[in-house]
Amino acid sequence: MTSTLPARASRVRGARALFTGRAGGVSTGVHAALNLARHVGDDPAAVERNRELVAAEIGAPLVFVDQVHSAEVHVVADSSPSRGAAEIPVVTADALVTRRTDVALAIMVADCLPVLLADPVAGVIGAAHAGRAGLLDGVLEATIAEMVELDARPGDITADIGPSICGSCYEVPAQMQEQAASRLPAARARTRWGTPALDLRAGAISVLRAAGIPSAAIEADHPCTLEDESLFSYRRQAGTGRLAGVIRRN
Repeated sequence: MTSTLPARASRVRGARALFTGRAGGVSTGVHAALNLARHVGDDPAAVERNRELVAAEIGAPLVFVDQVHSAEVHVVADSSPSRGAAEIPVVTADALVTRRTDVALAIMVADCLPVLLADPVAGVIGAAHAGRAGLLDGVLEATIAEMVELDARPGDITADIGPSICGSCYEVPAQMQEQAASRLPAARARTRWGTPALDLRAGAISVLRAAGIPSAAIEADHPCTLEDESLFSYRRQAGTGRLAGVIRRN
């Protein structure tokens, strides 16, 4: 498929996957241009058009969830004649898993981690919103567990941690850092100006490895959302739009 949308392709196996940026949509102002979130004050018609553009790029309708920084995972059940892709309800969760090929899973972020996963052998895909709270509460472990319920094997899963705030930029209070690092030591970091920070990418990599995903199957080479102005960042500009990690099973 020829790409028409400015997006970063993901190299997860057994799926078509991408991470959107700011370019390519129709939103204006602080939401310019490819905002995919309905809850940030953008023109609803512009958001729907932006979602249509991403759906056309990935080749399937997008399934979203109402994200609340939890560890809840929603399994998009196999399709039936009476329940098509357009009829899937929006539920409260922070991750999605499916075996379906007629829908694409979408997770929105603006500094948090969008994590895409695929097992090409079992034909199972997942997408998780891993912010600080969700990561510490086990959203990635829960996502992998639901994939395993659908016959995925951690050793066959590939994962891609998309654009997100880096450990050199994600400054947090010292107490918050200590609380997080006590549960996830790999996340301890310092900003480039020497203050306490959290490296959520490093923390996520450690979780994925501990779950049995091979190190060579984990991709995390993406820009920092705060540093790269082609990406949405809530820390840079409150009220901004949301980019997305999107994945569709081959």
